Amino acid sequence: MTRNLQNKQLDSLQAAMRARQTQLLIKSDSEHYLQIADSVRELEDESFADLIVDVGLAEIDRDLDELRAIDAALLRMAEGSYGVCEACDRPIDIRRLNLTPQALRC
Repeated sequence: MTRNLQNKQLDSLQAAMRARQTQLLIKSDSEHYLQIADSVRELEDESFADLIVDVGLAEIDRDLDELRAIDAALLRMAEGSYGVCEACDRPIDIRRLNLTPQALRC
């Protein structure tokens, strides 16, 4: 079903998803929420430290969800079902895919 997209469009979308994967993986390596929380704990502000850790964990969860969605989209691309709405089986508009390449719905 990727036939509604040209090879050039597919290559561009795949490159965008790979670049986003790299960004998310680099981000996860450079963030040290627990170290920040430990330094704040030294200041004896437990509630703020807990908040920092909770926010960090929420960001990590969001990033993991996005990585999973990108992986799934790349798999759909390899299988030939990329770009098809899972709700109505119609092609997803290229403008939507350019904004959110891992989109599942039109």
